[in-house]
Amino acid sequence: MAGGVLLVLSLGTTQTVSADPKPPILKFGSMVGVPTALTGTSASAAFRGINGGGLAWTLSSAKGELSTSGHLEVKVTGLVFAAGPNVGTNTVAAFRGIVSCIDSSGTIHNVSTDPFPATVGPASAGGGNAKIKADLALPSPCLAPIVFVASPTGSWFAVTGG
Repeated sequence: MAGGVLLVLSLGTTQTVSADPKPPILKFGSMVGVPTALTGTSASAAFRGINGGGLAWTLSSAKGELSTSGHLEVKVTGLVFAAGPNVGTNTVAAFRGIVSCIDSSGTIHNVSTDPFPATVGPASAGGGNAKIKADLALPSPCLAPIVFVASPTGSWFAVTGG
């Protein structure tokens, strides 16, 4: 009887080790739209060498994950202008994902995805929604990763943060 109890206790404490070869280096549940102060191409507006969009942007929600192998997944909802004549609307039919890392020498690397589809129109009608799944060649190590959602030409609209 005692042997059976020990067996049950032993089975109850068994642990499994994950064999996932691509562990996440960044998981996020929020992003922030580019604020007015960081819009445009002035040196003070560039963030890690990436210019902000020409106008302020806002979004309803975002989540994503970046693995050590460079696999990026991002989902944004309601990424739209926060100012200007198209406030509350997305007029851009494609977004890019950009991952910004710092390598072990302190050099910034900004690695971009190809453009991916985004819905146009007011956020209230589903505008500004997009999903990305892409594999990127990141430096190793990729220190202090930041994920941006950007225009097809590379100006950022949203960045990881809260």
